[in-house]
Amino acid sequence: MPDVRKWGAGPKRFLKHRHDPVVVQTLRSAAAATLSYVVALRLRPESVPLTAPLTALLVVQVTLYATLTNGVRRVTAVVAGVLVAIAFSLLVGLTWWSLALLIVAALAVGRLVRVDEYVPEVAISAMLVLGVTAIGNTAWARVVETLIGAVVGLACNVLLPPPVWVDEAGESIEELARRQRRLMLRLGEEAAGPVPWELAAERLHEARRLDHDVAEVDADLRQAEESLRLNPRVQEGLLHRVVLRTGLDTLEICTVVLRVLARTFTDLAKSRGPDPLFPPQAGVAVQRLLAEVADAVVSFAVLVTTDVSVSADSAEARLTAGLRTAAGTRDKVALLLREEAERDPRRWQLLGAALTEVDRIIDELDTGHRSRRLLEELDRVSREQQDRLPRVRERVGLPRRLRRGRPGGGRPR
Repeated sequence: MPDVRKWGAGPKRFLKHRHDPVVVQTLRSAAAATLSYVVALRLRPESVPLTAPLTALLVVQVTLYATLTNGVRRVTAVVAGVLVAIAFSLLVGLTWWSLALLIVAALAVGRLVRVDEYVPEVAISAMLVLGVTAIGNTAWARVVETLIGAVVGLACNVLLPPPVWVDEAGESIEELARRQRRLMLRLGEEAAGPVPWELAAERLHEARRLDHDVAEVDADLRQAEESLRLNPRVQEGLLHRVVLRTGLDTLEICTVVLRVLARTFTDLAKSRGPDPLFPPQAGVAVQRLLAEVADAVVSFAVLVTTDVSVSADSAEARLTAGLRTAAGTRDKVALLLREEAERDPRRWQLLGAALTEVDRIIDELDTGHRSRRLLEELDRVSREQQDRLPRVRERVGLPRRLRRGRPGGGRPR
């Protein structure tokens, strides 16, 4: 007897992932290609207009902002590739040597029409279209199909806004914070005992690998920032962008400081030899301090990725309490390290450096410091938008009588 529960597993799984950006983008691409095919088939029922859905797939962008800013260049690249393919289909058709010439010609045309990063799409479009353009007298029909696909692709991005990638960027930011936390916990666990130099060096290499993680998170965040721009689904796109960007900047600074802290621990391991990095009492205090700072890093990441209207207040309260606890532990560690520096003056620089680096992380995570940076970044972005507006007016040729009343030729002050 079949298990009835399995029949409902598929729909439940679909409902669970129906808001996933990858699923949404896949369905949008399929819808744009299908719609362009239907429209082209209505206009030319005697042909198989595969060029239209092909163009729609190439035109549909991941974000609405990219569509409006780069759509013209992308459409130009596709049309140029189609025209090159049509010319080759009329002259030589598809052979191995004509394919090589086609690629060279398409790349050269892409440079001439200045489609910038979409130069490879000229060659891609030309190769794909050459495969479906076997009859010369259908050349102009392919051009019409290309325009249909381009229009449908652009219309789908305007009428069906692309997905917002904020959740994915938030997950990347939180994962970066958890990796930092794991490294700090390992450093703290090793602070109370003897650490071989090779193990300390491995922790340093692990801290350096966090730079690669920051670059990956930055790429996810750039995609999220583009998905927020000009997207009608988002009410406070600017605020979301600035909150996430400043949050990642803070975590990047913490990554740099953490790498320096790992280097300090490595130098301590070299100088201590078989002895523990810190005396027993100070080592336990350092371990507790790094554990509290590690928890504060994760709380900070949760704060910057939490919806303001949901639970940002509770996340900020957790972060504030964690930083307060860490600051108290830091003062205890400072007293213990000062006593150790008095007993062994040769290592006072390394002991003081370790304490200073922890102080820098605590200061970067401070909510007051973050609020100031957030306001400064919002002011900076607002000024850039205001400065950009007069240039846009000049480019579109705003009538002089509308700018006559403004000092400085219409530049707002």
